[in-house]
Amino acid sequence: MDGTNSDPGPSRGEQAEAAEREAARRRLLEQAEADRVPVDDTTRAVPDRRWRRDHP
Repeated sequence: MDGTNSDPGPSRGEQAEAAEREAARRRLLEQAEADRVPVDDTTRAVPDRRWRRDHP
């Protein structure tokens, strides 16, 4: 054994790509949270069946 590590781990380029992916993921999550509509602000859909009365 010569003391060298056969698996040196991720290279600097791989580490930079991983950091960029993580930053992009966080930005997307932040944007999705900002665009989210709270449940209280939504209304329940009620079917409109009036047209059936006009056309038996």
